[in-house]
Amino acid sequence: MVTYLSPGFDYMMKNLVVVPTYNERENLPPLAQRLLALPVPVDLLVVDDNSPDGTGKLADDLAAKHPAIHVLHRQEKSGLGRAYIAGFKWALEHGYDYVFELDGDFSHNPDDIPMFLEAARNADLVLGSRYLNGIRIINWPLSRLMLSKSAAKYVQIITGMPITDPTGGYKCFGRRALEAINLDQIDSNGYSFQIEMTHRLWRQGMRIVEVPIVFTERVQGHSKMSGHIISEALMMVWRLWFQNKMRRRPALLPANPPGAPMPKP
Repeated sequence: MVTYLSPGFDYMMKNLVVVPTYNERENLPPLAQRLLALPVPVDLLVVDDNSPDGTGKLADDLAAKHPAIHVLHRQEKSGLGRAYIAGFKWALEHGYDYVFELDGDFSHNPDDIPMFLEAARNADLVLGSRYLNGIRIINWPLSRLMLSKSAAKYVQIITGMPITDPTGGYKCFGRRALEAINLDQIDSNGYSFQIEMTHRLWRQGMRIVEVPIVFTERVQGHSKMSGHIISEALMMVWRLWFQNKMRRRPALLPANPPGAPMPKP
């Protein structure tokens, strides 16, 4: 997909792509190359969970050659959510304006990043949707597709959150969105992490938009899907509903433009 940025786009904004890795040695170099070749400047933060295949060492080697690449080493594999939280905290500490979630296995197309940034000019959170105006998934069996679609409908019914792809993991957060969340209170992982982060912003009245993406199932390595991840997401949805005082609407209306301070809920 080719995205033309509109006149007036601010190329001085600091953009960071957070990529959690665990045994992604084969995917990391071409992914870094694609990100550095984008028409908009982005930095890459690799959050490596002590990968046995040497992904962390390879990331350090790439960072030594490219100032835009950074590495955060964690001592153990403790889940996708924990890796992203560590990356978000690092991004806020280092003054980034937009922060992306991106899979390290090319399931998400890095070339879509300019499209996300264009949409983020009028949003606090931009979600890449596999189901907006149709289904755009490559190499999934029907059973996996039905599970994902059913999960999306389940989240919509329980929470009232009108998001077509609440479990998707291709996202762009504006700085004020991350600052509005107490990251230390987030303890979910996997699908439930994706749902919880979006729901916390939605119920505060933050501006959330979806953009269409094509999702391609990983070619190298193995999927991290598990029964525990699914069950955690099923329970998390009810917890979020209770946190929102059993409302199926935001506590605040999304009236304030991005960049403006949010009133207290």
